[in-house]
Amino acid sequence: MIKQNKTPTSINNQETLTSKAFLVLLCCAVSFYSSANNMTGTISSAKSVNSDTEIKSQSGATQQERPDSDFKVKLRATIAKAEESFDDHFDAEVWLFEQATRLAKAAPHIPEDERFTILRLVHQEAKKFDLDPMLVLALIDVESDFDHYAISSAGALGLMQVMPFWKDEIGKADDNLHEIATNLRYGCAILSQYLKREKMDTTLALARYNGSRGKVWYPMRVYKSMRKVWRP
Repeated sequence: MIKQNKTPTSINNQETLTSKAFLVLLCCAVSFYSSANNMTGTISSAKSVNSDTEIKSQSGATQQERPDSDFKVKLRATIAKAEESFDDHFDAEVWLFEQATRLAKAAPHIPEDERFTILRLVHQEAKKFDLDPMLVLALIDVESDFDHYAISSAGALGLMQVMPFWKDEIGKADDNLHEIATNLRYGCAILSQYLKREKMDTTLALARYNGSRGKVWYPMRVYKSMRKVWRP
């Protein structure tokens, strides 16, 4: 086979094509580098904005937790009445302040003085019957939305929706189940007894309290309230 030598024209054309390809690649590289820099700048700017927003948000939250003088007076008065169910003054102050803040958001329709009364008595009655106060708060949240005048379609009354027949079992005929202290005493006593009957199985006890033993929809509602609001 006879080899054909490439002509000068052919070589020149190839060199021209190679130069053009190099220029195209160079332009693409410059464009990519520029875009990458712009993107990096955008991301950095976004991080900076998010960081500033987070700082402002944290600052605002801290200021919101600062109680005014009227709140402090009511808190001290509540603590003075509640110390018997707390280990010490500091424990009472921390717990009551935190739960009062949560209750103000969960049930803004309840007057502030009434919120303090509910919290103090919930802690007192829950401890008296060896119950978790947070569980009792979650149950009240589900049962009555903290309305001590609530009446169910079945005739259950008050914060913990106690059926009137319980007055014949553990109280007196003239007990007022709309009264906060009385209702909490009944409700905590009943829940405590159900826990003992169910060998301290909270799910079974809650279902029994609701009258839906064997089902879990009601305990799940109480647990959801604990996770979202009344967590320890």
